[in-house]
Amino acid sequence: MSNNIDLKKGLNIPISGSAGLKTRKAIVPDVVAVKPTDFRGLKPKLLVKEGDKVLAGSPVLADKESPDILFTSPVSGTVAAVVRGDKRKLLEVRIKADASQEYLNFAVGNVSSLDAAQIKSLLMKSGLWPAIIQRPYGIIANPAIQPKAIFVSAFSTAPLAADTEYILKDEFANLQTAVNALAKLTDGKVHVSLNSANASGSVFHKLENVVFHSFSGKHPAGNVGVQIHHISPIMKGDTVWTVSPVMLAAIGRFLNTGKYDMTRLIAVTGPKAIEPAYVKGLPGISMKDISEFYGNSASGIRFISGDVLTGENVGEDGFLGFFDTQVTLIKEGNEHELLGWAKPFRTKLFSTSRTYFSWLTPKKTYDMDTNLHGGPRAFVMSDVYSKVLPMDIYPVYLTKACLANDIDKMEEFGIYEVLEEDLALCEYVCPSKIEIQSIITDGIALMMKEMA
Repeated sequence: MSNNIDLKKGLNIPISGSAGLKTRKAIVPDVVAVKPTDFRGLKPKLLVKEGDKVLAGSPVLADKESPDILFTSPVSGTVAAVVRGDKRKLLEVRIKADASQEYLNFAVGNVSSLDAAQIKSLLMKSGLWPAIIQRPYGIIANPAIQPKAIFVSAFSTAPLAADTEYILKDEFANLQTAVNALAKLTDGKVHVSLNSANASGSVFHKLENVVFHSFSGKHPAGNVGVQIHHISPIMKGDTVWTVSPVMLAAIGRFLNTGKYDMTRLIAVTGPKAIEPAYVKGLPGISMKDISEFYGNSASGIRFISGDVLTGENVGEDGFLGFFDTQVTLIKEGNEHELLGWAKPFRTKLFSTSRTYFSWLTPKKTYDMDTNLHGGPRAFVMSDVYSKVLPMDIYPVYLTKACLANDIDKMEEFGIYEVLEEDLALCEYVCPSKIEIQSIITDGIALMMKEMA
């Protein structure tokens, strides 16, 4: 085990509604959705039409740029709808699930005897290759590139995040198989970062063929991008791959069984969740499948696939994202508070400064909502961003470089090292209410276009 990396900067958001460590139900979905929008830069090619029969693992979409990369159905059933948006943009492929599930059988064979090309081929055919994310830019990994290393963050510090140890407590064999396979895809190492608070008791602790690191600190200490910055920073020309813990387990499960089985434990969390807990389900399940967690009444609730900082507002009729292990139910803060900023005693609100008295009760949690408590205004030059970002970059200057479409400055200030999630806290604490994540998204899109 390497020495612990103690991150001094960051912020844990004390939002109420963490999931208890119990699994409340196993969801038998009626309809699931495969969403191309879950993948940055994907140009999807539709491979099915309404009424087609599919098995779990049958191809539904392909990448136009790399046709060998397939996106497969997590269930067996019938294609119920192809949902398109503006300019016929493909948004979802909805599949009505069978009562009894059938899996497409992939001939995996002996994993230990497979070479890198065979592993890549199997993962691309199965639909699991999109689980591997490439940095810079956070795109689906290019199978023609050999990364300098592969990184896995074995814990999450995001608000109300699913407990990685709980959801993967029975997955050690699958994790080890996946690590052994991925190690063949790089000349470097597979790096696994543990939470120093329970490193020796982690399900990942006994993994072989990896390099361990331990991190301590507040959020975003669990972000893989922050960890990479402190282990092996991404320079211009570098390529690294990242895999989330739940996707690592899914890859190992596939290689061990030959089945595309995306079953996972999902934390249902948030101030509006009734008895927050875990459910057993699949990516693409409907928010309506967890209706008992909000009393079958969706009025005034925002449905977030993911956490409150980086998740997607999918609505009551939406579906869980491909990478997500968490649903957050939070109140829509659409009421107006007259002169709220001027009230001296606001015991029900959390403040990152000492504006209110939340600093006197550091262990208290709050029923937060979506109210911004103010509107966008000009940048306020201060050190507020740097207090929550444990990376040696200049977030204000990077954000302004993205706004100005100045590629040279974007490179200088760290665009290769970050994704939106890494600067999400900067957006949360921003006194000017600047939508920093959207600005970074636009900056990355520009880099992908101009640097291709």
